[in-house]
Amino acid sequence: MAEYVNPDVLVDTEWVAQHLNDPNVRVVESDEDVLLYDVGHIPGAVKIDWHTDLNDPRVRDYIDVDDFERLMSRLGISNDTTVVFYGDKNNWWACYAYWVFRLFGHDHLKVMNGGRKKWIDEGRPLTREVPSYSRTEYRVKETHREIRAYRDDVLEHIGHPEPREKQIQLPSDHALVDVRSPGEYNGELLHMPDYPQEGALRGGHIPGAVNIPWAKAVAEDGTFKSADEIKQIYESAGVTPDKDIIVYCRIGERSSLTWFVLHELMGYPKVRNYDGSWTEWGNVVGLPIENPAAEKAEKTAG
Repeated sequence: MAEYVNPDVLVDTEWVAQHLNDPNVRVVESDEDVLLYDVGHIPGAVKIDWHTDLNDPRVRDYIDVDDFERLMSRLGISNDTTVVFYGDKNNWWACYAYWVFRLFGHDHLKVMNGGRKKWIDEGRPLTREVPSYSRTEYRVKETHREIRAYRDDVLEHIGHPEPREKQIQLPSDHALVDVRSPGEYNGELLHMPDYPQEGALRGGHIPGAVNIPWAKAVAEDGTFKSADEIKQIYESAGVTPDKDIIVYCRIGERSSLTWFVLHELMGYPKVRNYDGSWTEWGNVVGLPIENPAAEKAEKTAG
């Protein structure tokens, strides 16, 4: 892992096994399937439910500073604790939680390479025992707004085009990455296969976006590909370290993984995650979209 620009943000399963009893380390499981933790988890690991722990129930946004401090205190995490995330789905939600923690300025963060699957595949122990840790007095010292993009940021990023413009060219120093499947990007699918519809009224993608599915950065065993492979994947599509980059998916979970790969592992200096993503963009009146599938159907019908 030393080949990455920032190898310290990634640890392997053996590192985690050796630090299970380290009082300065807190292992956190964050899954899409929030019931998996109860089936069995890494000994000593605490659970973060992305539905209830990270999202505000009153608005579509993350919890505020006060709620984040209460969450950290409840989990026994201090400002100096090293937090190691892992989870299902190739660490989608582990990277999502990592990104939220980074938003609130927690410095000592890592992801366990390969996630929950790799730990289980190696025959390492699981437990149903829920640990209890002493409460801490956690205080947020600073927040990092610069790693998050809002809708208006994306509009500015793509040059505020008129909704019906046919050709939109991003500035040469900007990149926009849609990390969803090709079917979602092309407008053939409104959501991922086998997943519920999450409210997008239109298919397609944000104008100017290139499609680099999140999975291209992950090997078959769920670990991240080498730095050379990752560099080739993104730079061949024009996504280079010198550019201002925004990544998005449907609700921000898959794009959190891509943000982690580019910003944290590879050290690209300016990468933002647009967590409103297609669920927001595909529904807002007056926002431009590109829908290749619909355009193809119109030409065929014509």
